[in-house]
Amino acid sequence: MNTLRKQILVAFAAVGFAGAAFAQTAATAPVQEGRHGHAVTAEQRAAHHAERQAKRAERQAARAAKLRADLKLTAQQEPAFAAFLAAGKPAQRPQGQGAAKAGERGQFAALPAPQRMERMIDRQKQRTARMESRLAALNNFYAVLTPEQKKVFDSQAMRGGFGNHHGHGGPGHHGGRGAALQS
Repeated sequence: MNTLRKQILVAFAAVGFAGAAFAQTAATAPVQEGRHGHAVTAEQRAAHHAERQAKRAERQAARAAKLRADLKLTAQQEPAFAAFLAAGKPAQRPQGQGAAKAGERGQFAALPAPQRMERMIDRQKQRTARMESRLAALNNFYAVLTPEQKKVFDSQAMRGGFGNHHGHGGPGHHGGRGAALQS
C-alpha cells in the first residue's frame, strides 16, 4: 500500500510539473484570446484594427462626398466644409497605445474611488471640449449655407448623421447615428 501511495504522489507531482510548464509557456506566448475565443497575436490584432480604420475612413469619405454633392457647395463654402469635416474627426491615438491603455486600466483600477472619479470627470471635460470645437465648426459651416442647403443639411442630420462620431445613438437607437461626417 505504501508503494501505491508513492506512485500516486509521483503521478500527481508529474502532472503538477507538466501543468506548471504549460502555464509558463502560455504566459510567455504573445497570444491573447480574441472576441470569439480564438487565439490572436498582437500583429493580427493590429492588422485587424488597421483594416477597420481603413474601411471606416473609406465610408467617411463616401459620406462626405455625398453630402458635398447633395449640398452643391460653392468654392466659397468649401473651406468651412473642410473645417467642419476636420472637427468631426476623432483624435488620433499614438502608435502602440493599445498596450499602454491596458496598463492604464490596471493603474486606474488601483486608484482610490475619489481619484478614479476625478479622472473620469477630466476625460468627460476633454470630450466636452472636443464637442464644443465641433459645434463651433458646425456653426461656422451652417452660417455659410443658403436656406435651401440648410434644409438639405438638416434633413440629413435628422436621419442620424452629425455630431456623434462614435456612431452611438441615444436611447432606443442601435448604432448607425453620427457616422455621416467623419472624414
